[in-house]
Amino acid sequence: MRVFLYEYMTATGTGRDPDSPDHGMYLEGRAMRDAIAEDLRAAGAEPLVAVSSDGFRDLVKLSEWALVIAPETDGILANLVESFQTYKGYCPQLLGPSLDAIRLTTDKLALAEHWRAHGVPTPATSDREPTPCEAFPVVWKPRDGAGSTDTFLIRDRFELSVARAVHTAGPMILQEFVSGSAASVAFLCGPTQLLPLLPTFQLLSADGRFKYRGGELPIPTDLAARAVNLSTRAVACVPGLLGYVGVDLVLGDAADGSRDFAIEINPRLTTSYIGLRALADFNLAEALLKVATGETISAPAWKPGRVRFGPDGKVKKSAENPI
Repeated sequence: MRVFLYEYMTATGTGRDPDSPDHGMYLEGRAMRDAIAEDLRAAGAEPLVAVSSDGFRDLVKLSEWALVIAPETDGILANLVESFQTYKGYCPQLLGPSLDAIRLTTDKLALAEHWRAHGVPTPATSDREPTPCEAFPVVWKPRDGAGSTDTFLIRDRFELSVARAVHTAGPMILQEFVSGSAASVAFLCGPTQLLPLLPTFQLLSADGRFKYRGGELPIPTDLAARAVNLSTRAVACVPGLLGYVGVDLVLGDAADGSRDFAIEINPRLTTSYIGLRALADFNLAEALLKVATGETISAPAWKPGRVRFGPDGKVKKSAENPI
């Protein structure tokens, strides 16, 4: 099986320069690309990796599947998927969500409204501008952002003034701030199965900008059960999900999960893949292909231990509880 693998940051060279403001996202994209390419080879598949944004149509022609990794910002992910689907006569099957699912999940306002209509708890969300009379704190962020770019925790009218002065994004959304532990759950989605993987803590900056610093797993058993329960509800009501998707959550201080909230869905491979594969006692890419092709697989086995991973792909194993 040949899988066309297109990772936007590395294929276009965006952020390759260490001085670029996008260099962190470039390293993140490269780490995801290299990790899944290695796992695909180990699973007996052949990854055909796009090394530039030009001249890859021949690779597409040779492939049975196409895996696209790209930021949601400015419709980049949706536009790439749509362009691949226009290759008449030789478009491989997308190893990822449908175009409609991508458009829904990358529009954070539309997704919040969709979740509320289906009873999935999520923070109150609006597309209006914040004002000095807000019930602070609030979160102000891009409607289709990725990587926490232009995301602000605003605690008073002074921080509002600062956020307005420095933000550069397009359409923004205003969101109720909910406190708790940032977590995520990745799913392998197929026509017959939604398989949750190990829940992960997200490591975010404490400066009110929510910059992504990587993750840590596994998380405590009680929190993991709550995370799986909520994230399953969050993905089950979204039609067209396929392949690897991630759900971001906030787990609150109520033991019964009544203060847990779904935040967003990433309809693509996420950096949590790096940490998950370090603890997986199986080939994660092989499991992804099986589920995507309609096979129902049993709950995967995980190695003992604990890992922390960075957005650049580096993994640290716990010395106290080694793998």
